[in-house]
Amino acid sequence: MIGTIFTAVAAYAATSIDYVIILLILFSQTLKKGQLKSIVIGQYLGTAILVGVSLLAAYGLTLVPPHLVGLLGLIPIYLGIRIWKREEDENNEENILSRLSSGNPNRLFITITAITLAAGGDNLGVYIPYFSTLNPSETIVMLIVFAILVAVLCYLSYQLASVKKVSKTIEKWERWIVPIIFIGLGLMILLENETFHFLWGLVI
Repeated sequence: MIGTIFTAVAAYAATSIDYVIILLILFSQTLKKGQLKSIVIGQYLGTAILVGVSLLAAYGLTLVPPHLVGLLGLIPIYLGIRIWKREEDENNEENILSRLSSGNPNRLFITITAITLAAGGDNLGVYIPYFSTLNPSETIVMLIVFAILVAVLCYLSYQLASVKKVSKTIEKWERWIVPIIFIGLGLMILLENETFHFLWGLVI
């Protein structure tokens, strides 16, 4: 069991770098408890979907080809462009979370889930082979460890975002930092899953 815990921690930690940056940006903008709740729930749901798909694939049921998984990269690209275009309006004083949700808390929760899925699309390459080595009892241990680590990740990101210097830096350069990170993440997902190559093959 100890070995399973360590490997689960290693697998989650190795695939969570993208989440740290995104959560840091989102938590630095959190002004309402409803927004905080939406971020955490969205992170949990997105991770649960990724784990569920990986478990199915590990047991021989591959639902989605990798190049189609890469299409998830279009989500952060779209959000990055939308945030950047809305930032061009100097009279717009809404923060990032308000723009992502358009004032609807339910929409924010769905958007965070979509971002989590997009950022974790490449995690399938790690999760699927790892999950295929686990027996049923080890799988349960892994699920518990992942659930705990999602909470730890959210907590640490929130605490880091609460540091004045960090939040002020993000606020100062928000117009450029957020679109660049979102669009860059989307392009990376498309490239890593060879989605551009797949789409180019459809054209020619």
